[in-house]
Amino acid sequence: MDFERRCWAEVDLGALRHNFKIVKEKAGTAVLMAVVKADAYGHGDAAVASLFDKAGADRFAVSGFGEALSLRRAGITKPILILGYTGAQNAAALAESGITQTVFSLEYAKALSEAAQSAGVKVRVHIKVDTGMGRIGFTADDNIDRAVDEIMRAYALPGLLPEGIFTHFAAADSTAQADIEYTRRQYDLLCEVIRRLAARGCMFRLHHCCNSAGTFAWPEFHLDLVRPGVILYGEQPSREVTLPGLKPAMRLRAAVSMVKDLAAGDSVSYGCMFRAERPMRVATLAVGYADGYPRAMSNRGTVDLHGQPARVLGRVCMDQMIVDVTDIPGVKAGDAAVIFGGGAADSVADVAEMIGTINYEVLCDVGRRVQRVYVENGEEVEIVDYLKGE
Repeated sequence: MDFERRCWAEVDLGALRHNFKIVKEKAGTAVLMAVVKADAYGHGDAAVASLFDKAGADRFAVSGFGEALSLRRAGITKPILILGYTGAQNAAALAESGITQTVFSLEYAKALSEAAQSAGVKVRVHIKVDTGMGRIGFTADDNIDRAVDEIMRAYALPGLLPEGIFTHFAAADSTAQADIEYTRRQYDLLCEVIRRLAARGCMFRLHHCCNSAGTFAWPEFHLDLVRPGVILYGEQPSREVTLPGLKPAMRLRAAVSMVKDLAAGDSVSYGCMFRAERPMRVATLAVGYADGYPRAMSNRGTVDLHGQPARVLGRVCMDQMIVDVTDIPGVKAGDAAVIFGGGAADSVADVAEMIGTINYEVLCDVGRRVQRVYVENGEEVEIVDYLKGE
């Protein structure tokens, strides 16, 4: 297939199916809502959601309205839940597209209700309960009576169709005793809110709280539905809480643009932070921090060239970086390097740990100018180029 072959993200469809099967088994009888926000964690929402749809996902979750519409354009007809904020003025579009919106406060519920009534529509909603995450939601961890009262008032508003109620765990990916207790407290708070609402006639068809870690580490908390995210892509929720057997689905790759020799004393890249102490051979790669390889990996990272490790030299630039190929024979312009995610290169988790962040961020930072190349059994089967709208 013909494409730029400057820098691209190779996504293994077989790995995605493999991971989905493992996660589906862990979900058991619970409804499986595949989380495909942030362009399916950088893997490409259309291709990934279509694969999960065929593999047996029951529902999908995204962060915002635009992401939900993107799935509809991709042919996804199953229910989609927006986990975050959508302007109330989009009530009609939500209803027309069959998209479910999270309601997280009485103020927002009223605004969405008014907009829905004005448009003559009804919007399906899930109620978000804040049990200790501290972001959005009816706050139950400091005043459960107030939270229940406000949810009841939101529940009764015209123009809204309450279908579900949920919370989000803050520390389910930790094995520290305090975090284990915190997760249990969050679950217990949600269940108490549900119990009090039911006693007053507010019933929901779906109750949920389990993210990736909750899906496999807390099976007793599944309730009606689970929301796996990062594990579907073959990455772990944390170093402590891991699901065996996953296969990372993404490898960031880039072309060698030039190979040159350095003399002792020569420097490379901005700030001259690397200076050769001996004669060396180096390769410039057509990838940089604008593509998703962190600048913080300067003088630290390792990529794969010809199946061997090549150390990053000097500062990672916006669009390029330099690696040491002194001991790797035959490297030439046009060769393809693995930047992270396979072979002798750092894994996504390695990159995250070295720069003090998490694997989620590394995946999501892969830029839109990076083509997504989908492979099946090692063969390229589809290319998505966001800049060309393909």
